[in-house]
Amino acid sequence: MIYIAFAIAALIAVVQIAAAMREGQALRDFPPEGQLLDVDGTQVHAVVMGSGPDLVLIHGASGNTRDMTFSLAPRLAERYRVIVFDRPGLGYTERLNTTGATLRQQATLLRAAAQQLGAARPIVMGQSYGGAVALAWAAQSPDDVAALIPVAAASNPWDAPLSTFYRITSSRFGQAVIVPLITAFVPKSVVENAVEAVFDPQSAPEGYADHVGAALTLRRVSLRANADQRANILSEIKALVPLYGSITAPTEIVHGTADTTVGLEIHSAKLVDQIDGATLTRLPGIGHMAHHAAEDAVVAAIDRAARRAGL
Repeated sequence: MIYIAFAIAALIAVVQIAAAMREGQALRDFPPEGQLLDVDGTQVHAVVMGSGPDLVLIHGASGNTRDMTFSLAPRLAERYRVIVFDRPGLGYTERLNTTGATLRQQATLLRAAAQQLGAARPIVMGQSYGGAVALAWAAQSPDDVAALIPVAAASNPWDAPLSTFYRITSSRFGQAVIVPLITAFVPKSVVENAVEAVFDPQSAPEGYADHVGAALTLRRVSLRANADQRANILSEIKALVPLYGSITAPTEIVHGTADTTVGLEIHSAKLVDQIDGATLTRLPGIGHMAHHAAEDAVVAAIDRAARRAGL
């Protein structure tokens, strides 16, 4: 028995060391792009560029600021003051707790961070999970959002069960055992395939995989935070839906018809009728990553929302 215990201890040590080494390399390869704010004791990473009306961009699950700074944010910075945040537990923004920051908690944190940067009433665009955070922001603080652009946003309840991956990585066993193994040993090819899959039926733009910093999401803290958020989002969406009637910001919804990650008919097709005055732009043949695959359409939606808000 003593030999078995020794072997287990040695294996655990090897996994933890390997995970720490890969995390260190990720931090060296993908350092913060912007500034680190102290928001009520929580570190928030913010990238600010350009000048003009304030515009906040919120990334989706497993992402970070680099998803937005690859192309969209620099383009918008030509006429907006663009603020891109890492959500809690992802990139360089700290976790709010160890149970999964709720949509409303994340919205409260990012709203406070925006205010610290002088953006008291910004335009808010969120993609996928980030779209749900944007909706929570606009629903719970309607006077603090000038315009709202949910892109491929999770917004309404669905029937599909939580995926096996997230069931495991959100469990106590998975977070203690499986997450460190993923951090330590997952091959680069698996990460590259996952990036390509989220763009389906389009392909990731050239250079995107090298820019986005997927290695940051493979850190243990981010895998755990992301898994908890994904495990909890359905119940949080159910609680958020009744609040959509309080959203007063001009709302331009954008969604691809070929999105199999967040289905248009389940989400945005319903959302457009839940927010007074909202409009929905359907993008034929476009998948989940519309802010890359149909960047022109997303920029146009942001411009329309800004004009509707008098900006």
